[in-house]
Amino acid sequence: MKLETLKPAKGSVKANDRVGRGHGSGGGGTAKRGHKGAKSRSGYSQKRGFEGGQMPLQRRVPKFGFKNINRVAYKAINLDTIQALFDKTGISNIDLGVLYSNGLISKSDLVKVLGRGELTATVNLRANAFSASAIAAIEKAGGSATVDATFNREAAAEVAAPAVEVVVEEKPKKATKKSKEAN
Repeated sequence: MKLETLKPAKGSVKANDRVGRGHGSGGGGTAKRGHKGAKSRSGYSQKRGFEGGQMPLQRRVPKFGFKNINRVAYKAINLDTIQALFDKTGISNIDLGVLYSNGLISKSDLVKVLGRGELTATVNLRANAFSASAIAAIEKAGGSATVDATFNREAAAEVAAPAVEVVVEEKPKKATKKSKEAN
């Protein structure tokens, strides 16, 4: 094997099509664009959903109903989930930050506590909304239900990473020329 005999593997290198170079290039007078029409001309860009002029699917399908722009979508959290969270963490003051740090909600979720399941723990809940049965069950267990729309980032951070004291030992300072001369 010599340096001048090196060449790429067969089929790994493909030459670019040189279009618009006449009949000898194999592209012909239309430069491989076919005859006439928008696709043969410069500046062509197909609109999204364009189906060649036939009635597009988005317009063929019948439409009904509407989207209510004033709808408030709540993330439902049931009492059995709150009980499981209390059993797991032992936290009695549960708010949006605690729910977020335990992976039950997203940061932007509005939370409504619903009454499915049984709650035996005494918990103080803060959420965006409560059902009547949930309030009754929470108060029966000795807890409280407070409507609060704030997301407590500090509580989320505390639960996610419990506070640990870090002790930093100071290293003795190196003696400088001035301190050596003073001694």
